Amino acid sequence: MKNAIGVTVVRNGQIIDGTGKPPVPDGAVVVENGTITWVGVAKDLPEIAPGYDVVDALGGTIMPGLVEAHFHPTYFNVAALEDLDIKYPVEYVTLLAACNARLAFECGYTAARSGGSLFNIDVWLKKAIENDLVVGPRLASSGREICGVAGLMDWNPDYRKIGMEGLVLLINGADEARAAVRKLVKDGVEWVKTYPTGDAAAPDVNDHHTLCMTLEEMTAVVRTAHNHGLKVTGHCRATEGIRNALLAGYDAIEHGTFMDDETMELLLKRDVPCVPALYFEYASIQRGPEFGMPQSVIDGHQETLEGGAASARRILEAGGRLGMGGDYGFAWNPHGDYARELTFFVNYVGLKPLDVIRCATKNGAEIMGRGKEFGTLEAGKLADILVVEGDVAADIQLLEDRSKFIAVMQGGIVKAARGKSCF
Repeated sequence: MKNAIGVTVVRNGQIIDGTGKPPVPDGAVVVENGTITWVGVAKDLPEIAPGYDVVDALGGTIMPGLVEAHFHPTYFNVAALEDLDIKYPVEYVTLLAACNARLAFECGYTAARSGGSLFNIDVWLKKAIENDLVVGPRLASSGREICGVAGLMDWNPDYRKIGMEGLVLLINGADEARAAVRKLVKDGVEWVKTYPTGDAAAPDVNDHHTLCMTLEEMTAVVRTAHNHGLKVTGHCRATEGIRNALLAGYDAIEHGTFMDDETMELLLKRDVPCVPALYFEYASIQRGPEFGMPQSVIDGHQETLEGGAASARRILEAGGRLGMGGDYGFAWNPHGDYARELTFFVNYVGLKPLDVIRCATKNGAEIMGRGKEFGTLEAGKLADILVVEGDVAADIQLLEDRSKFIAVMQGGIVKAARGKSCF
């Protein structure tokens, strides 16, 4: 991924640095060769040789690029779980993934961690982004997912004789768990995504108490993945599934919906980040009926929403880490709406705007394992910067409106700007 050559000064706006600190009025950021070299108040701006470029924030906000920490680049208008393995051929899904990556970038997301991908498309999408063949967020790939037989992602009955190898690797026992991870190692993924528990979207594997993988299987996944330098995460809603994931050594938790005190204590002790992905639940409740979602499933999403919001508040209040990522790509929760989750966490869950921004920048970069490279506006970090018209700290909903984006900068290069799509 190319970095800009030369010097750029982003100025005339308040700075939200992503750490959770109060905004700095009338700030400026100096970028040299794609890296931030100075951040501070404009009156203290160091002397710079003539000829540098300027990005004028127009009195708005200068902040880090956003990080989507639960990104499904290959999901597109999914109306039922079955759509994931039969709706489109792999060739078309690959094109859709490239379009979704570009859209995410234009929405201010300069980095993303895959939460699961059909085939291993996200591995190759990452390579294409890094080689400047397509525009998209800096990507951490995960490829196909792992689930126990008869679990949440195993919906095709045996009599249909349809394999699901492009979507999920189904396992029975620790040996098959190890074999599945080794296949992903060969694919070149960075994160191994698993399904320890069920979900409200599939009432026969209800999210509150159904386990889709055993502790033995989960431990085998972790040990094999860590042996090859990969990280492990999991779709964890049921309390026992979350606890088993933490005991097995998972590096992150997706959702973390129903947590008792013992499980919460273990999460905090191990400092494992959690990505609640709660806007998906809200969207399912609000728009599910349009798509024929049964009331029993909507009721399950309501229970999941309330439990997940309570867990998210407790995690943050206790000093734990949350990432922002909304499970986008479903018909009622489409790509492009990513920042709605940030507004939702302020207005519905009750978090403070600067805390939500920290979760969506600094924490997201840390979850990706790249917190030393980007995620905050600090000297020495890559110049992944979002410049927004208006006061984002006062009105986080501004991040939903791409027309307010003065510039989206990645590695010091303005790749999207108001009135200009990605080149």
